[in-house]
Amino acid sequence: MSNTSSKESVEVLERSWPELHATDELRLLEEFLTFLRITAVNKVAGLDRSKAVATPWPTSPMMSLLGVIQHLTAVERWWISKVGGGLDVPTLYWDDDEPDTDFKIPPEATPASVVAAYRAEWAASGDAICGMSPDDKTKLSFRGEDRTIRWILTHVIQETARHVGHLDVLREFADGQRGE
Repeated sequence: MSNTSSKESVEVLERSWPELHATDELRLLEEFLTFLRITAVNKVAGLDRSKAVATPWPTSPMMSLLGVIQHLTAVERWWISKVGGGLDVPTLYWDDDEPDTDFKIPPEATPASVVAAYRAEWAASGDAICGMSPDDKTKLSFRGEDRTIRWILTHVIQETARHVGHLDVLREFADGQRGE
């Protein structure tokens, strides 16, 4: 592990697999999403800022560990809070005129601050859809089409899972630590 000060680095979070004999569909979706969220956070645990913002892929010059976490924060805000819950909140880290701005890490950002924003969005997105069922339609249509909360959560799960794979490789580039 790095000798980074605890103010800047992230500690490993404990995670557990979702209920094996789940009967509540929404709870199961939320548990899988939580498992993946924690897995994503654990990929930056113990790293200093320089390793967490490194962009080792020449073909993806914006993709860093913190950039992926920041992107996932923006994804949760958009899909769960805005589209799913219909909250009137601003999008995060996005500029329509410049693609991939959600991967740009500000100079003052640290692993701890980026992860704190991500974790805060977990709570906000959970509040946004609290009391809704999997069959409920989203509060906001996207590209003129309604979706269900089931679709929204499944979409965010697949997006997060895909990026956890990127985080596995980025972490291996950062310090050689390999995923499970």
